[in-house]
Amino acid sequence: MYCIMLCLAMGFSGCGGGDDGGSTTTTTFKVTKYSSVAVDKTKSDKIYVHMMPWFESPETTTNGKWGSHWTMANKNPDNITDGKREIASFYYPLTGPYASSDPDIIEYQLLLMKFSGIDGVLIDWYGTLNMNDYPANLRNAEAIINKMNDVGLKYGIVYEDWVMQNVANDDEKITDAKADMNYMRTHYFSSPSYINIDNSPLLLTFGPQTFQSSSKWTDIFSVFSIKPKFLTLWYESGEAGTNASGEFSWVYQDANSHLTHLDNFYAKGSPAFKMGSAYPGFKDFYTDGGWTDNVNFVIDYNDTETFSTTLDKAIEKVDYIQLVTWNDYGEGTMIEPTQEFGYSFLTTLQTKLGVDYTQTELELVAKLYELRKKNKSSALNTKKLDQVFYYLVSLQTSKAAELLNEVDQ
Repeated sequence: MYCIMLCLAMGFSGCGGGDDGGSTTTTTFKVTKYSSVAVDKTKSDKIYVHMMPWFESPETTTNGKWGSHWTMANKNPDNITDGKREIASFYYPLTGPYASSDPDIIEYQLLLMKFSGIDGVLIDWYGTLNMNDYPANLRNAEAIINKMNDVGLKYGIVYEDWVMQNVANDDEKITDAKADMNYMRTHYFSSPSYINIDNSPLLLTFGPQTFQSSSKWTDIFSVFSIKPKFLTLWYESGEAGTNASGEFSWVYQDANSHLTHLDNFYAKGSPAFKMGSAYPGFKDFYTDGGWTDNVNFVIDYNDTETFSTTLDKAIEKVDYIQLVTWNDYGEGTMIEPTQEFGYSFLTTLQTKLGVDYTQTELELVAKLYELRKKNKSSALNTKKLDQVFYYLVSLQTSKAAELLNEVDQ
């Protein structure tokens, strides 16, 4: 969608080379495309962030209503109090609630990740079954994926195998899971933007929860000539047998502290490959939102201390880290900017990773998003903002700031 909008916006003078934005008319302003440039970091750890693609606004749903992850059972974002929509979360995004497929929000989110030192996105993926909101999730995921290369980020898939519990017949479950694997192989694994580790495409599963035997995963993975680097949720690799390459930690607390759980995971000898986790805290909205809540724990944020502590542990112990999460507002694990925390999780990340950028660049990205929304009817300003995007992905931040100031505020 974004590519179509871009070409339409640029159609007055064509796409491609030209000056750097000094012209002031639509007939002379030309957008120069720059390739993405990687952000330098002093830390060599690969930092990925778990992302939910499941948010919908009235513009993206067939019924013209907000999606369930903003409403749960009893909230209505059309109710506005003191400038804030009523959403199913204790925390409120700086942008307000959004649609995951919105090209402006995708641009905003991926640019924030880039300037924070994040290497890629691990997308929560519900497969290709044509039921519930899974087709919308797939559409949203691919809208995000289609922007990865332009920004210079990588992506991988976190497969939610529990969706196959919706399929009654056991043989059909395997068949449908194979179809999902074939879809990944065909649409994702060959992409230069897809995450590869040890020459194999990275694939995580949040479980497994449906397929809990080695033989089932062997059957499912028979569609591959090169099997993926397959990680299960911590302590679950036995359910995939030799198909599992390792495990990833998450966020959890019971009678033992969440930090104890992390320490135990990092300390145990197996599996050989571990992906760590860092998170800001945990406070789910399920009970308040009228959904079933079986979580029964809260992890205090302590400003950014919980995030700092879990990130430090991961950096010390492992080479691959998953940030939990970018935007799970239902569980309160979001690190994207909110009214409550501002940019603090991302600036903490910049500092910990040794990124030579600050909140200044993050605010440039936010300004780009704001002006995108204000200038939909201006072809000239749209083209200028397209140029700002290319300045940002190529780390020409001074030029980006200068051109933003030329756009109607």
